Amino acid sequence: MGKTRKFTLLIDRKLFEKFRYLSDWEGRSANRELEVLVRNYIKAFESKHNKI
Repeated sequence: MGKTRKFTLLIDRKLFEKFRYLSDWEGRSANRELEVLVRNYIKAFESKHNKI
């Protein structure tokens, strides 16, 4: 299996539209923006706790 995994996310339409707006603002695809947010979330968690 490769380095990436496919993940399906069910999300409210309005929330997704706002998320797309923000990702466009940052110059990223919605997928890349979500990956950045998840990485930052994990980094913050691991700075408070042990590495996962």
